[in-house]
Amino acid sequence: MPVISMFYGIIVSMYFFDTNRHRAPHIHVAYQDDEAVYSIPDGEMLDGKLPPSKAKLVRAWIEIHKDELMADWKLAANGNEVFKIDPLK
Repeated sequence: MPVISMFYGIIVSMYFFDTNRHRAPHIHVAYQDDEAVYSIPDGEMLDGKLPPSKAKLVRAWIEIHKDELMADWKLAANGNEVFKIDPLK
């Protein structure tokens, strides 16, 4: 599972061929012992949990990098290597 970004203790990953369980474009996010799945188009949490303050950071990061995330999603869905995306600063 390639890590595409890390910021404030949050690790963002995107799986290759990950279209079975969550068909919509999405990312996997981990923070300490919590994990969540977020929709790329709208930043909605699809599964899991994160502390509210970290969830807010993830949603802001998704909004800023939506175009890059969608480009990575297309690559990953086709089994290609994804690109790193700048962290939230």
